[in-house]
Amino acid sequence: MTTPTNINGKRIVLGVCGGISAYKSAALTSKLAQAGAQVTVLMSDSATKFVTPLTFQALSGKPVYTSMWDHIESDDPQHIATARDTDLVIIAPCTMDCMARLASGRADDVVTLVLSAIDRSKTPVLLAPAMNEVMWSQPATQRNAEVLRGDGFMFIGPVDGWQACRAVGPGRMSEPEEILAEADRLLGA
Repeated sequence: MTTPTNINGKRIVLGVCGGISAYKSAALTSKLAQAGAQVTVLMSDSATKFVTPLTFQALSGKPVYTSMWDHIESDDPQHIATARDTDLVIIAPCTMDCMARLASGRADDVVTLVLSAIDRSKTPVLLAPAMNEVMWSQPATQRNAEVLRGDGFMFIGPVDGWQACRAVGPGRMSEPEEILAEADRLLGA
């Protein structure tokens, strides 16, 4: 893999939703930080059941947002300040539930709340879906993916492969190195 050239000094928001692939997001956080990004991690409540906020705080060197009610780093509403001050947003893993909530315009956790305040005409938002192959192939999921693409969201994956549920097929989250490379490409565009 080539060394990222467009990430250094960039402000990246990483939203982590509740799926087993959240462990890959810890590796992604580390890779982004090593490339010089300032990484702000947002975690849905269900994501904290898979990997703790402390893991992401240690890897990013910054506080982790787990609630839409806490104001950690800003006097402004955190979702507005966080959205205004970011160069790129990555949601990894982006679960079936998160995709459905985004497609319907819901903002009921810290991840979707910050996304509701992102101007996607200026700030790219990259979704990295991760779910069981049957969940990915559901008509509702495919409709939501089309709605999200139409709304300006970008996708990386999912890819085919072995899944924690012992299935093999599409739905596996892209690897951290692939997401890092796509982030670098988007920031250089």
